[in-house]
Amino acid sequence: VCELHHGFDHFHWTGFYRTTQPNLLKIGPYQGGHGCLEIPFDKGICGAAARTGETQDVPDVHVRPEHIACSSSTNSEVVVPVKDSSGAVVAVLDVDSDTPAAFSPEDVAFLEKVCKMLGRRFHN
Repeated sequence: VCELHHGFDHFHWTGFYRTTQPNLLKIGPYQGGHGCLEIPFDKGICGAAARTGETQDVPDVHVRPEHIACSSSTNSEVVVPVKDSSGAVVAVLDVDSDTPAAFSPEDVAFLEKVCKMLGRRFHN
């Protein structure tokens, strides 16, 4: 997480939320200010990624009413699910930026690749 966070100038919060109970994410390792401690699957952008199993690339968080504002300076966000060998979401990687539309298609593809590699380490 530290290497990801400090490797990109436009990442201002980078961290994992782990699936610890059915339909509940709890904060894991992160860099940046304080994150939300728990996020239900039916709340926020992180919850949407966990619920759908699909990457959520949000260029403007202010137009997504379900966005949970852990930091008032966040303007864009990308959340990538981490799936185990059975396809179950075991975590999500959440990256926030204070820059609007901060994440390029290359950024998103890179984060998806990282999460895919991490997911291979989990077995059901």
